[in-house]
Amino acid sequence: MFARRLTEFQKRLSEAGIDVALITDDDNVYYLTGYYDYLHMEFGRPTILVVPRDNEALLITPTIDLMSAKAAAQVGRIAPWNDGMGDEWRTELPAAVAKASRVAIEPDHMPAPVRASLGDLVDPSRIANVTPILAQMRMIKSAPELQLARHAGQVADAMMQAGRAAIGDGVPEFEVAIAASEAGTRTAAALLAAHYNDVDMSPNTHFLQIMASGDDIVKTHHRASTRVMRHGEPVFLCFCGMTNFHRFKLGFDRTFWIGDAPKHQTAVYDVAVASQKAALDALRPGVTAESVHAAYAQVIQGAGYDYPFRCGRATGFSFLEAPQLVTGDTTIIQPGMVLAVDGSVSVDTFRAQVGDSFIITQDGWEPLTHHPKSIEEVIL
Repeated sequence: MFARRLTEFQKRLSEAGIDVALITDDDNVYYLTGYYDYLHMEFGRPTILVVPRDNEALLITPTIDLMSAKAAAQVGRIAPWNDGMGDEWRTELPAAVAKASRVAIEPDHMPAPVRASLGDLVDPSRIANVTPILAQMRMIKSAPELQLARHAGQVADAMMQAGRAAIGDGVPEFEVAIAASEAGTRTAAALLAAHYNDVDMSPNTHFLQIMASGDDIVKTHHRASTRVMRHGEPVFLCFCGMTNFHRFKLGFDRTFWIGDAPKHQTAVYDVAVASQKAALDALRPGVTAESVHAAYAQVIQGAGYDYPFRCGRATGFSFLEAPQLVTGDTTIIQPGMVLAVDGSVSVDTFRAQVGDSFIITQDGWEPLTHHPKSIEEVIL
C-alpha cells in the first residue's frame, strides 16, 4: 500500500515538474511510508522524508527511533542522525537538493529550523508547494482506508455510548472521560485483533476528552474537568480528537441533558439538528463543498442566529483534510471522500452541537457514526 502511494506520488511530482519533495508533516510521512510515532519537533528532532521523482525515497530520522523506522518505514534508505553529532539532520540535505531545479515543500508544515537550513541551500525561486498534490491524493480514500473509517466509527460509537452512560447528577466530568476512553480502547483492541496483523499499533485512545457541562457548555473545546454535573444541566460530548483508530480520524459529537431540558435550550438544539439535516440533504456527489455549508447556514441564520462556523471537513489520517465544507471551497464532492458534518447553534448562555462522519457514496452518503439525536433520546 505504501509503496504504491510513493510511486503514485513520484508520478505526480514528475507531472508537476518537481525534482524532489521534502515531506515533514507527520501524517504525510505516515501516508507515504507507514512510519509513525517518532519523536518530532516537540522534542526538537526533525524527521524529513526526501522523495526524488525518479529515485528511491530517503528517510532522515533521529537515531533514537531507528529501530522503529526500520520496522515500519517502506523507503529505499534510512539516514539516522544523533543529537549533537556533526550536522545532525542537516548532513543529508545538501546532496538531496543539489541537482534539483525545483524543490517542493509543505510551507505550512515544515519546521522553522529545517526551512531556514533549506533557505541556505536553495534559492526561493526554485521552491514549490507540494501540499496541493498530497491533498488531492488523500482526498479519495482507498478500500482499505474506508475499512479503517468504518472501524473508527465503531470505536467512536462505543465511546459515545459509554460516555453517555457515565453522565449523571453528582458525577464529575473526568469520570465520563475515563469511561469513554476505556470503551474506545477495548473496542479498538478487539478490531485490531480481528482484522489487522499489526501488533505495534496501539488501541489506546488519546487526546484529552472534549466535553462541557452546565454554564461551561458555551466553551466549545473545554476539556473534561473535576466539575460535578447536576440535574437539569446540558452536557456536550465531542470525540473529534479521540476518534483515532489505526491513525484514521473521524468527527463525532452530541449534546445531552441530565433529567430535564429547559425549553429555551431545546429550541436552540432543534435548530442545530435541523441545520445538520439540511447539510445532509444537500450532501451528494457532484455538488460543491460550499453549497453544503450554505444549506446548513441558511437554516441557522433563517432562525435568527449568527452566521455559523464551517459545517464540516474531510478527515482521514489527519484531523483536517481537503475539502472543507465552508464558504469559498468550490471542491466538487466525490465518492470515496470521508466528511465530518456538523449542526450547531451558539448563543450567549448555551450552545448545541451534533456531528457525525460519513463516507460519500455513488448516490449519497453512508453514516459512520450512530447515536440518537431527538430531544427525547438525549435527555438522560
